[in-house]
This record gives sequence, structure tokens and C-alpha cells, in this order.
Amino acid sequence: MTAVGRRAGDLRLRATQVLRSSSFRLATLYVLLLSVSAAILLGFIYWSTAGFMDQQTDATIAAEIQGLAEQYRQRGLPGLTNVIRERIVRDPGGAGVYLLADKDFKPLIGNLDRWPAGVPDAAGWVRFRLLERGPRHNDDHAARAQVFTLHGDLRLLVGRDVRDLEATRKLILEALTWGLALTAALALLGGWVMSHRVLRRLEAINQTSREIMEGDLSRRIPLAGSGDDFDQLAAGLNHMLARIETLIAGVRQVSDNIAHDLRTPLTRLRTKLELLRTDLGEGHPAAAAAEEIIADADELLGTFNALLRIARIESGGQRAAFAPLDLTPLVADLAELYEPVAADRGQQLALHTADTAWVIGDRDLLFQALGNLVDNAVKYTPEGGLIALSVTTTEQAVVITVADNGPGIPNDLHDEVFRRFFRADGSRSTPGSGLGLSLVQAVVELHGAAIALLDNHPGLRVQVQLPPTTAAA
Repeated sequence: MTAVGRRAGDLRLRATQVLRSSSFRLATLYVLLLSVSAAILLGFIYWSTAGFMDQQTDATIAAEIQGLAEQYRQRGLPGLTNVIRERIVRDPGGAGVYLLADKDFKPLIGNLDRWPAGVPDAAGWVRFRLLERGPRHNDDHAARAQVFTLHGDLRLLVGRDVRDLEATRKLILEALTWGLALTAALALLGGWVMSHRVLRRLEAINQTSREIMEGDLSRRIPLAGSGDDFDQLAAGLNHMLARIETLIAGVRQVSDNIAHDLRTPLTRLRTKLELLRTDLGEGHPAAAAAEEIIADADELLGTFNALLRIARIESGGQRAAFAPLDLTPLVADLAELYEPVAADRGQQLALHTADTAWVIGDRDLLFQALGNLVDNAVKYTPEGGLIALSVTTTEQAVVITVADNGPGIPNDLHDEVFRRFFRADGSRSTPGSGLGLSLVQAVVELHGAAIALLDNHPGLRVQVQLPPTTAAA
């Protein structure tokens, strides 16, 4: 993958994290509430402005009607027609709309060539469309008028061309729409920026937590220096982490001291017992007892060594030996080591591996952990059983599987067997200290891998999944 592709992938991942964050959802809710509030406010402004302009238009029409009515009362129909004619001649391109028609709605005088098709409401007001007078006959616009019935069933229509009002209303609506969209966009952008900053602070805490869980107890959450809530939270967590590190260090030191202090006298005791056995000779009755005591001392020394090694692994201090490693030859060596042991017990050890299976890890630790799994399979598989050891690779993981057809482990004990010194009832009669799977889990966690215990029908199938890499790494 190229650098550009990796950068694009990182940007997509970061954008996905921001979109899924609770802070962005909270910001989106804020944007929604702000948009609704702004829409209500802008809608009220539009309604008030448009209503005021409609009232002004109606007031102008009412004033013209009042003037025409005065002329009609004083001078009758001839005076009304003269006034209409004068107004049309005086302002031929004006906004006034006049039409006097007979009972059949045939135009008598006015600046309309026909009676409009609109139906008046109860107050006589009617809205209709006017064709543009001039070269562009297809351009129509709105008009508003009031209709009266005069003596002799004559119809009088007085109104205004409201194209300017319509244009103004459209302009106001567009301005309010753009204002609402801009407000929502700025609020959304602000929410994105805020969410990104919050997510970045939280990611710093999460990254520190992951490094601590991997064994680096010295890690602390970085402070931004602003003294805000996040800095106060980080400072409190850092104090807690420092206290935990001190306590764990104390417990680990006590455990190491106990193991070291007991291992030394046990080693001296074993050495003296070997000397005693040599002095007594093989035929002496006490030599057999000395041999049994030496075996018990070896078991105790093995237990202490395992405890110390688990403690070192869990501390994360052995990552310095990590390097690119092909697991295929490692697993082949492991099978070659245990094949004679399995053959002595009448078992068959089958090996299936991929051509290459590259990971980043410590070869010795992985060999010991996988050896513990194979050793358990050999130990608990009955005579004539089958032990399958395999390595497979996918794009997501390198999978190592150790399967047998022995008695297996009950499902309710799959989590318990990884505890130190835990031994199931069926295995208490066999040699061991209950630390083998604890060491396996410590090695697996050190390598950022995962381990799963599955039912093999019958028997147990153990799968270890490690992150893959390439030989070039």
C-alpha cells in the first residue's frame, strides 16, 4: 500500500471515528435543535414581512377603490369610466389593474383584455395571473384585485400588479433559506471540529490505557496545559496510575523476592540430596527416598521459575527480542521435538503448515508457549489418539491450531484454566503446577494475539491468532 493510500485510509478511519463518537452525536442534536429554532424564527420573520407587504398592497387597492367609488357616486358611470381611462393613460405601464365589464364579463374599459379566470372569495378578493405586456408574452406574473357589482349588473375589478411584491417575497425566502442552510452548515462544522478535538483527547487517554494494559505501567496521559476538565481528569487518572504502579511494583517485588529466596535454599537442598544419594549408592534403601525428594525439589524449582518468567513476560520487558519470525519452521521444530514423545504413548502427531507464516515476535517465548499446548495435548490424549498441529494464514491473522481427541475441557472452565495454579478435577492426579496455560496466555497477550479454546468433538482445539506481517518488515 502506498503512502497516499495509507493516508487516505487513516483519514477515512478518523472520519468514521468522529462520526461514531458521542460528542458528534451530541453536536448533531444541537445542530438539529438550532436549525429548528432558526427555522421557526426565520419563518416568523418571513410571515411578518410578507404579511406586512400584503397589507400595504391591500391598503393601496382600498384607496383606489375609495376614489373610484367617490367618482361613481358624484358623476355616475360616465364619470367612473373617465377616471379609469385617465388613470390608464396617465400611467400605462403602472401597477394598477382596472376592468369594467358587462353582465357577461365582456370588457368595456380597462387595461385587461379579458375577465380573469380566478374565483373571488367572500370579500370579493381574487388572485390571478397576468401576461406580460410587451414582447415577452409568455412571461406571466401575479395580480391581486377586488371585484364589485354595479347597477345594471356591471362588473368592476380594481387591483394591483404584485410582481414586485412576489419578487421581494421570493428574495426574502431565498435569503432566509440560505441563512438557515449557512447556520446549519456552520453549526455542523463547529460540531465536527469540537468532536474531533474531544476525540483526539480521548484517543490520547485510550492509547495510554492500551500501552498500560500491554505492560508499560510507566505510561501517563499527556496534559494539554489548558487546565480544562480533560486536563483535570487526566491529572486524576495519572495520580491513580502512579499509585497502581507503586502497588504492583511492590507486589511484584515481594513475589520475586519470595521466589528468589526460596529457589536458592531449594537449589542447595537439591545439591545436598544428590551428594547424599551418591554417597549412599544405588542399592541403599534411603537412595530411593532421596531420589523422590530430588524430584519434588525439581518440581518446586520449576514452579518458581515459571512464576518468575510469567512475571517478566507480563511486565512487557521482553519486547526487545521481537523480530520478524516465520512460524512454519518453528512449528515444524516443535513437531519434530514432540513426535517421539507422542510415538512412545502410541499417539499420532500430524503436522499441516503453510509455506510461510510471518509474524513479529519472540521466537523463544512462542516456542515455549506452543510447546506447553502440545505438551498438554500429549499428556491428556489417550493411547492411539490423534494430535493435529497446523499453521494457516489469512489476511487478518496467522492461526496456529493444536487439536486432540482427548477428554477436552468443559465450556464453563475455558476461562478458569488460564488462572495461575488452577487445575481441573480430572487433572489433579497428573504431574504439573497449573501454570502452563497461564504462561501461554501471558505470551499471547505480550504479542497482541488472541487465544480460544474450542470443542473438537471430541477433545480440545486450541487456536492462537497472531497479527501477520511480511518478511520485509
